[in-house]
Amino acid sequence: MVSKIRAFSAVVYVVLVIPFCIALMYGFPKFHRKIRRATAWIFIKLFRVKAQVIGERDREARILVMNHQSFMDVIYLEATHPNNLCWIAKKELGKPFLYGHALKAPKMILINRESKKELVHLLKESEDRLQNGRTLCIFPEGTRSLGGEKFLPFKSGAKVLVEHFGLKVQPIVFCGTRRCLDMGAMRFSNETFVMKYLPSFTPQGEDWFVELKETMQEEYSKLYSEFVVGDLQSLKG
Repeated sequence: MVSKIRAFSAVVYVVLVIPFCIALMYGFPKFHRKIRRATAWIFIKLFRVKAQVIGERDREARILVMNHQSFMDVIYLEATHPNNLCWIAKKELGKPFLYGHALKAPKMILINRESKKELVHLLKESEDRLQNGRTLCIFPEGTRSLGGEKFLPFKSGAKVLVEHFGLKVQPIVFCGTRRCLDMGAMRFSNETFVMKYLPSFTPQGEDWFVELKETMQEEYSKLYSEFVVGDLQSLKG
């Protein structure tokens, strides 16, 4: 019951606060990053979100590559990362009025992942954001996973961007964010989740993207075993 009430409160926060923030971002486009960060930070503090952060953040990385389990992934990174982030998302997310303008006002990049013609659009938009000092953020799985043991297959968009622009990459692994917040199921347990920054790198060799997924999966499996499986076993005990 508490989880449902907390989830309903989060929805109320979004419905009441996000339209105001969208209006501010359209009215004061130069300050959209500060507006977004403040909105996310208030959410984190208001709902007393608990996270364990591991590793060191590299502000020089030009693209953040991460797995995706929950909207909490976006909220927490928006609240805590100092760079001006630019999220690359599915075009369908821009269709709902409220969420669509929350992405369009700060000039996030919306693409049709199923169309090969979108590659030119992706490269053009990404070049513009990079030239304006923004840090690209991408979920190579392409959608949210169910928070299980294995990642979904990685799509090639991140690989194309990194190789085309010669970007420095920082991988991030989230574990437990879906247990913390699952808006689809209207569940907000607010359990502690983990966000781990892996060492940043500039790719070399042809197999770097395959190796990246393997490294991220390995790190995630360790976290999953410790923080998810371990917690369930302790509850049973």
